[in-house]
Parts: sequence; structure tokens; C-alpha cells
Amino acid sequence: MSTRLLAIDTLVCVLQQQQSLSQALQPALEQVSPRDKGLLQELCYGVLRWQPQLDKIAKHLLQKPFKKHDYDVHILIMLGLYQLLYTRIPPHAAIGESVETAKLMEKDWATGLVNGVLRRFQREQEEISTALQGKAEYLHAHPQWLLAKLQHNWPEHWQQIVSANNAYPPMTLRVNQQQQSRDAYLQTLIQAGIAAHATPFSPWGITLEQAQDVQVLPGFFEGSVSVQDEAAQLAATLLAPQAGEHLLDACCAPGGKTAHLLESCPEARITALDLDYQRQQRTRATLSRLGLAAQVLQGDASQQNWWDGQLFDAILADVPCSATGVIRRHPDIKHLRTSEDIVALAELQLAILSNLWQMLKPGGRLLYATCSVLPQENNRIVERFLKQQPEAQIIPLDVPWGLPQSCGRQLLPQPGGHDGFFYALLTKVV
Repeated sequence: MSTRLLAIDTLVCVLQQQQSLSQALQPALEQVSPRDKGLLQELCYGVLRWQPQLDKIAKHLLQKPFKKHDYDVHILIMLGLYQLLYTRIPPHAAIGESVETAKLMEKDWATGLVNGVLRRFQREQEEISTALQGKAEYLHAHPQWLLAKLQHNWPEHWQQIVSANNAYPPMTLRVNQQQQSRDAYLQTLIQAGIAAHATPFSPWGITLEQAQDVQVLPGFFEGSVSVQDEAAQLAATLLAPQAGEHLLDACCAPGGKTAHLLESCPEARITALDLDYQRQQRTRATLSRLGLAAQVLQGDASQQNWWDGQLFDAILADVPCSATGVIRRHPDIKHLRTSEDIVALAELQLAILSNLWQMLKPGGRLLYATCSVLPQENNRIVERFLKQQPEAQIIPLDVPWGLPQSCGRQLLPQPGGHDGFFYALLTKVV
């Protein structure tokens, strides 16, 4: 099947039907040959990464918007524009394939339009860019609501955040310290011809110079290493599980942090909780590959109907969030999230935090975490919680990373480095 036609189908699922890219892309990947999988992913991720900008260009070039049932042609034009702007595909091939894709979509009437619009962009690219300079969404490839929040909350950093969001994410590994040291695995990678370097903050992290299929990573299927961003690896360091402790990893799927906690302290017991049944299957697969064991439960972290009443020594509350710190890995967030979502997420985050707090032993510790860069979901949630819970106390984080906040520390996404993340460590005063 045509790779570009599959890309259109996938993008329609995201941009019109509000599916996540990971959900929409998987069936499409199963329909292409192995050599075309990379192209399909590049086209889908690329269009969504630059969609706010591509949309402005397409609307500038079109005399009137398409009707809803022909919005796939608008997406096809954005796909053509992406290839012209951001890939090494020769312009004549990008335009020609776009025209052929219109035919495969059974919209022959659009072939002349698609050809004309893309060729006009080729001729007038400089003039079009000048005309759109006043449009923030064109300049920064982010929706206006998110740009406004970033500019308000991070007046000195918002441009750095936007730039990192639009960049390709690095591929970072976590070495299983139960099997070998990071230095030893770095040497193994060098011997395999894979260039990589140690991460600056996580003692287990390695960032690859170029992304690799996990099948070529030495020892991957034997549990020597996992794929996990450096920022996410910091959770195990902060929570610091001890032998004999019983920990709860709430909202745990797909199990990366659960596994890391067990690698850090195999003598700890962990209950791994998540609401999503399918994602918990991935948690089980993660633990199985690494030869680790945890109690894996399906349940809602804002409720108690799954809990047996036994208090936990420590809790990791990696709560649902806007994921605005990992946009470069999930560019569909730019389209799927709205400003209204942040308000609803904040209420859910506070509800989860308040509920889990009741399950923590006196003297125990709770690590609140998100992959968001918005204070509304991060230190402001912790501030609200502290006002409600007099026995809750912040543990200051004496670490060399992140920006200090009123509660906890905020990591902003770094080009070639870690994702955006927030951590706040609390203890229950006896």
C-alpha cells in the first residue's frame, strides 16, 4: 500500500478523529514493508511536529477552506509542504507523489489543485514566509494557547522550550545496574560501532548519537538495557527505595519507572498500578524482559477500591498530565491538547495526590512527578495540596539539575538532552 496514503489515513485519525499518534500509527506500520516504516513515521511525526506552521501556509495558499469531508486534501497539502520544507526528498518527487496520492484517495478533482498549490509555494516561498511573519503559530509551530502559557510562565525560557519541542528527540538508554556498570555498557556499544555518551545527571543513562532499533542494542532482549529518557530516570534516585520497603508506583504504565525502582533495589516490594488494561500488558512485558517481579494491578489512582489497606513506605505519583515536556516525542499533543484540558488535569492531579496520601505511612515519602512544563500542573498543585494537608512537608531537593520552584524542581526540555519533567518530594510528618 502507498506509504503516503497510509500517512494521510493516520493523520486523518489524529487531526480529525482526535486519536493519539501512537494509537493511529501502529495499524499503518503493519501495512508497509520494513524499508518503508521509517518513511511513514518520518512523514507522520514531521507533519504533526510542524502542523501549526504548515496549516498557516496551506490556508495562505488556498482561496477557501475545504469542507469537512475533504479535509484530507488539506492534510495532503500539509504533507507535501512538509516534504518540501523539511526533508531531502527532491521537490519534483514530493509534488509528484502528492498528486498521485490524491488519485489514490479517489479525489482526482484535487490533483490540479494540489499540484498548483505546491508549485506556487515552491516559487513564492520567500514572499509567503514574509507575509506570515506576524503569525506566532507560523513562527513557532505551536498552538496559540500553548505559546501564551509558555510565554507567561517562562518569560526567559519559552523560546528554548519551543525550540526543543520542535527538535528531534534523542534516544537515551538506562543501563541495568544489576547486570553491569554504565561504563562497561558504553564500551560494549563502542565495540558494536554505536556512538554514545553518558548522561550528565542520571548515573545509569546513556544517550546515543543516533537513534537505533532496539534489536541492534547489545543485550537488550537479555535485560541489559532499557530505553528511557534521562529525566524519567531521576525518579528512582529521588525516591531511593530501600530493602524491605513496600512501594507503590501509581499510574505506572508502561512500567519503565517500576523496573528502574526494582533495578535500584531488588529487595524492595513494588505494587504497580495503572488504570489502562492494555498499557498494563506493556508493564508486564517490560518486567518480563528484565526478569523482574512486581504486583501489577489495574485500578484508578484517584480511588481506593483496589487498595488492600496496607500503608506504603513510599509512593511514586507520576500523574496524568498535559505531557507538554515531551512534545518532541509526541507532537500530536500540539493538536490534541487544549487550554481547557489543563484545568481538568489539574483537578485530577490534586485528587490523585490527595487520595494516595492516605495510603502513605507516617514518616513515608511521596514523589510527585509529571512530564509537564506548566506550573499549573506542577508546583501549584503541590502548593494547593500543602495547604490542605498540615502533616505534609516538602523535602528540599539538593540536586544539580532543574530550576528550583516554590515546591520541587522543574526540568525544561534540552536539545540533545533530557525531556521536560517536574519532581517534588514530600514526607508525612509523624
